[in-house]
Amino acid sequence: MLIKFEDIIRKAAPALQVVTIEASVGNTPTSDELWSLIGKAASDLKEVAELSDINKRPAIKATREAYKACGKEPNRYRPSAEALCRRAVKGMELYRINTLVDMINLISLQSGYSIGGFDMDKIEGDVLTLGVGREGEPFEGIGRGVLNIADMPVYRDAVGGIGTPTSDNERTKLGLETSRLLMCINIYGEEMPVDDVVSLTVSLLEKYAEADDIKVNLFKP
Repeated sequence: MLIKFEDIIRKAAPALQVVTIEASVGNTPTSDELWSLIGKAASDLKEVAELSDINKRPAIKATREAYKACGKEPNRYRPSAEALCRRAVKGMELYRINTLVDMINLISLQSGYSIGGFDMDKIEGDVLTLGVGREGEPFEGIGRGVLNIADMPVYRDAVGGIGTPTSDNERTKLGLETSRLLMCINIYGEEMPVDDVVSLTVSLLEKYAEADDIKVNLFKP
């Protein structure tokens, strides 16, 4: 999968790095072992961070700044990593969805990066364009209904929007039937080093999702 960037993203987020990871996978209900890792990551974060610290994490702060540069208010439409970390620090129960989704949440907790997870068989074409949402542009967020993505960074395939740092689209979401995965790790500002987040992701995919034919690429505006 190729990632292309619109000029507005180049201007709003010049330091952006997007790591894409493609793999053949087997998705399953989340195992107790993986769920315990997620619980520990949430608990560890709660021990060291206050709620007011979350939007100051380097990765989350940089994502919020990109939202503002695009014209979006990040307090109304928080990046997914920020929302997840806030939930953990508040001691709220996290959602248990499936192996791939919960694995992405684990990586987000540890890295601070908002990560798109897509079923490649549901993506139209072999190029994604990262641009900015338009007024009235249709987008059905997973579990959120119609989402106002105007002035928000958005990945589009040949049909339309499939993912933002706030929410991915129902059309390309990961389900138990998913056999080909695309992850887009959105690094608006580096916190966990790129090599480390790639190593963590690949190891989790191999251990919990029987991943093979793994391809890693790095794209910059």
